Amino acid sequence: MTSTLDHLDHLGPISLAELDARASLQTRVDRKYVVPADALGPLLRQIHPGARVLQIGADREFAYESVYFDTPELTSYLGAARRRRRRFKVRTRTYVDSRQSWVEVKTRGPRGATVKTRMPHDPDQRGALTPESLLFADSVLELAAIPGMGGAPFLPTLVSRYRRVTLHLPGDSRTTIDTGLVWADPASGADLDLRGVAIIESKTGSTPSSTDRLLWRHGLRPVRISKYGTGMAALHPELPATPWRRVLDRHVQGGHVQGGHVTAITPTA
Repeated sequence: MTSTLDHLDHLGPISLAELDARASLQTRVDRKYVVPADALGPLLRQIHPGARVLQIGADREFAYESVYFDTPELTSYLGAARRRRRRFKVRTRTYVDSRQSWVEVKTRGPRGATVKTRMPHDPDQRGALTPESLLFADSVLELAAIPGMGGAPFLPTLVSRYRRVTLHLPGDSRTTIDTGLVWADPASGADLDLRGVAIIESKTGSTPSSTDRLLWRHGLRPVRISKYGTGMAALHPELPATPWRRVLDRHVQGGHVQGGHVTAITPTA
């Protein structure tokens, strides 16, 4: 089976320290694209030749696991589904290979920019928020003027697992390529394996990156896809899902839960 890295082996490496120094982008504009797996190789071979691949030790591809937390009323999910201005996400993000974990709170900044604030978290506790993590989340949400969230109970509502390759682009932007995405419901054990597609994400300042322009030249346009929102909508079709309906219908059509698991999915486009 061809790996994402097979199409990027001509690119030089960049260390995590240099990547963070040059393109930390905790406040950024994200553009996301869903790419059929059979189109990924030809696209990646046209990535800007000055791009460099994040490399830690001998590894260039890394396993990620995110656990998303929400209130019993799904305040975070419904805020995104209904496009509320002051929406947010709370999650733990674990870099599985290095066993580093963070609790992260994502809010909306000026002009729709994503603002991510985080603190270290115990990887063995990534499925729960510790008292310290809850205090941290409360403080970030209060600072972002998210109303009514002080002391709110947060429960795990979705687990997202995938493999990621990260590129640094000239101009100090990032591109990530995610493959092997699996969404799982921590309560029921239902899961969904999203085969046949990759998610490419451009993380820039206000100016589009060379990756954006490459994808546009090939007729690919940014789509509304959220690993939390789209995953929840796919596993819970009774929820409102207007922002992600096009992605669900076009790329996740045909997946259905059977005996606590979702059958393999073939993208429709």
